[in-house]
Amino acid sequence: MADLIPIDDPNDSRVAPYRDIKERDLVGRQGLFIAEGETVLRAFVRDRPDRVQSLLVDGKRADKLAAVFEALPDGVPVYVVGQAVLDAIAGFHLHRGVLAVGRKPEPLRAEALLAQAGERAVVLILMGIANHDNLGGIFRNAAAFGVDGVILDGDCCDPFYRKAIRVSIGATMSVPTAWLAPGEDVVALLERHGFQGLALSPAADQTLAALVPPARAAVLLGAEGPGLSAEVMARVRTVGIPMAGGFDSLNVATTSGIVLHHLRFAGG
Repeated sequence: MADLIPIDDPNDSRVAPYRDIKERDLVGRQGLFIAEGETVLRAFVRDRPDRVQSLLVDGKRADKLAAVFEALPDGVPVYVVGQAVLDAIAGFHLHRGVLAVGRKPEPLRAEALLAQAGERAVVLILMGIANHDNLGGIFRNAAAFGVDGVILDGDCCDPFYRKAIRVSIGATMSVPTAWLAPGEDVVALLERHGFQGLALSPAADQTLAALVPPARAAVLLGAEGPGLSAEVMARVRTVGIPMAGGFDSLNVATTSGIVLHHLRFAGG
């Protein structure tokens, strides 16, 4: 059972990791991250309780979270405060009333993630996804459709940024995630591990509906606007999603959901 510790001073050193959240979001937390909201907290404790460092909750919500507290590892402190103290610590009105500090996993290389994938696998390759809403939405879809891993390049935003975690409903904390090395040839990497690279293009010769999912599929997604580089597009298989007249593209998170649904459920 977790230790419930009342805090009535926003300057108490024990809650220092929660202080001035928005400013700390910008400068980073040296291997730690903030998770926000009841839904995210429940997912965090369910999926990765070993990474929970502490909780900070509005006392009015404590009874609703009793089952969550019971699932915490021994010794994880739960700091219980009033709303005014919570707001003073966070630096703004925190209407969700629940925060957690977590520890990021050790960075995993893309090579290692692909090497451990099964004979049938689906992975996402994200390149230049710098919008936290889009990144969170993609991870939410990745979790929903059982993706075997997400690989990010160096131009993607941090999946452990508070907003990305919240939009993903906690999926960024549980979906296996790896990073490309600087300058790494992603297409060559996929070929070495037997993955078929798939990229979405309005100019593709084949529609997604006609695609027979390969045993090992890697869906490459780029930032809205610039998309994937021409060099990458020329070396992977392109498929298209038919749309009504006047439209030739979708939000990148929406696209990920449509493609992943097809790869997981095509043919029943």
